[in-house]
Formats: sequence, C-alpha cells, structure tokens
Amino acid sequence: MADRQGGARPLRIALIASSYDYIKDGVALTLNRLVAYLESQGAQVLVFTPTSATPAFTPVGSVVYVPSIAMPGRPEYRIALGMPKRVRQRLKEFDPDIMHIAVPDLLGRRALKLAAQLRIPVVATYHTRYEAYLKHYWYLSPLTGALTAYLKRFYGACREVYVPSASMADVLRADGLKDNFRLWPRGIDAARFHPAKRSMAWRARHGIGPSELVIAHVSRLVREKRTDVLAAALRQLQAMGVAHKVLIVGDGPEHAALQALLPHAVFTGALDGEELATAYASSDLFFFPSETESFGNVTLEAMASGLPCICADATGSRSLVDAGVTGFLAVPGRVSQFADFIAKLANDADLRSRMGAAARERALGFGWDKTMARILGYYRDVLAADAPVKTVT
Repeated sequence: MADRQGGARPLRIALIASSYDYIKDGVALTLNRLVAYLESQGAQVLVFTPTSATPAFTPVGSVVYVPSIAMPGRPEYRIALGMPKRVRQRLKEFDPDIMHIAVPDLLGRRALKLAAQLRIPVVATYHTRYEAYLKHYWYLSPLTGALTAYLKRFYGACREVYVPSASMADVLRADGLKDNFRLWPRGIDAARFHPAKRSMAWRARHGIGPSELVIAHVSRLVREKRTDVLAAALRQLQAMGVAHKVLIVGDGPEHAALQALLPHAVFTGALDGEELATAYASSDLFFFPSETESFGNVTLEAMASGLPCICADATGSRSLVDAGVTGFLAVPGRVSQFADFIAKLANDADLRSRMGAAARERALGFGWDKTMARILGYYRDVLAADAPVKTVT
C-alpha cells in the first residue's frame, strides 16, 4: 500500500470505539478480535476509546484513551464528551489511511468531522440498535425521532456502513437511512462452544439434576433484553405444568427484579471462557426474547453449543434462527407464543435433538477468520476507489 505521501507502508486504521476494554460485552470483544486479526495481517491499528479506572480486561493493540464520564442511569457505560486537542493531535500524527467508527456518539461525531477536514475516508459499523433501546426507558422514549434523524445524518456521511445481519439492514433501510450497507456477520469459536462441553458435574454444582430440562438465558440483565417477557413466559410455562429448570447467565441492573420473579431459577452471574461454554452445553434449550439485537452473539453461541433456540422474530435473531429447523421465532412480546414454543420443545426430546444438531450445523458457517477477512477486503475496496491518492496492491 502507498501512504498518503506516496511512500510504501502498512495499512493504517484509526478505530473509534465507545466500548473497547472497560466492559466485557459483545461489541468490545468483537472489536478486540478485529484489531488482533488486522495486526496479524500486517496492518497498523490505533484505537481511540473512553477510559475507565477499572478496565474489564487487557485490550488488544495500541490504545489512546479519551476522558469520559459515566452514562447517566447506566454507569457501567462511559461517554467521551468529545476529542481533546492532544487526542486529535495523536490521530493526525498517526496519519491513518482509513477511519473506522464503531459508535455514533459524541466521540464518533467529532472523529467524523475531523476525518472530513483531513480527507480521511470513513467507514462505520452498526453494532447497537440505539433507537430501539429508547422505548424501554420512558424518560428517553420521546427522543426516538430525533435520534433516528441523527443516525441518518451520521451514517449517511460514511462511505460504507457494516451491518451484522441482513435483517438489520432491512430495518435501517425502512427507517430511511442511506443504503450504503455491506454485510459483516459475527463469527463463532466452534471449538470452544461445542456440545461436547456438556457436564453433569457442572449441573450438579448448580443444583441441577441429571434428568432436569434446563432452559438457558444468557445476556446482560437489562430492560432492552425484554427481561419482562422472559419472566412472564417462564412463569406461564410453570403454570402450564411443564417441568423445567431455569438457568440465567449474566448480570445487570434488572438482576434483583428478575430474581424476585423467578425465585427458583439458577443465577450464575456473568461467565466467560470455558465456564460459559460449559453452561451453554449443559443446558437443553435457549430462550432469548430480545427484539433489539443487531446480530445476537449469544444466540450463535447457543447454536454452536447444540441448543435449539426460541427467539423473538426481530432483527438479528431472524437472520440466525431458521424457524422450524433450528428453533422457533415468536412475535416480539407475545408471552403465550414464547411459552408454547418452549413447551413444544420441552415435551419432545427427539425434536430438541434434531433442532440442536441443525443449530450446530448452521453455526459452523460463521467462522471468525472469514468474517474478519471480509472487513479487510472492504477497507481495500474503499481505498482502491480513492486511487490514485491511495493505491492498493
């Protein structure tokens, strides 16, 4: 690759992220994996992200920390109020060939403006359905229209926007966003998340009998994941007389409320690594009623673990779950339909087995190397379009 002055150098990418190491969520882990892949291919990456006094893990790559404050009402998340002069100067010195913005917040907005001034091409990823989140918080829901308008302007100013699922692209087009989308699905470590990780010893440690049917739910315990629907459907299942055990993996502000509604459920808190893989494989089916997913990492992990999935027929999930083959899709928010689908699987071991095997087979098509190589190819396409200013070889 030629640099912006015409000399040969490695590809340089500036990555602007709102969540990179201070919380161990799907977005942060995906971006860290992306940086690791890009560096393995010889690219140079510099990450700009909000700082925290207590990072959740050691990040991959070179990071420039931007001063931030806790998000009001959700202090586990951070907001960078802009891009201070020293941060702007560091970005200019790095002289990136392309800027990748992973969030349309104040930091992303300032980076977008700076990129325009420096004539750096900008691409973005759409990780989170911000406009869908607002309706679950009454004090924020009046801002939905203004946020949608802002997202139109922000993403419309980017060369390309990488969306994790075709269903997400469909929704954004329907909302009137510019159709500059390219598909970037997530991947799965199919060796880590594997049916062979099933453990009777693990179940016993958590008070689960060898023959009990385990319904797993894995997520941040927050309103937008529809914890209300989760609890209502499981309580209805109990009223229907369907024998089962509920396993809740994750933590968050709705933990106490959910535990009060499901007093007999097993709450493990947040898990990762082998413990998380064992939790999935030691369950029998996966229930995920969220309707705000842009992809659904946890659903893919459950599928790779050999679990049939009952999910909301909404963005993300409908691009993963093949209804009637790998699981079932229910109308978002329709408690009785979720309960009926769970009961159908709970009462039919052969159906669970067939759907679980089909889910595992479908998950095998989502390899990380393939999806990361796709992004690198997208970068090269954008830079090739800028030739002769930049030349890709």
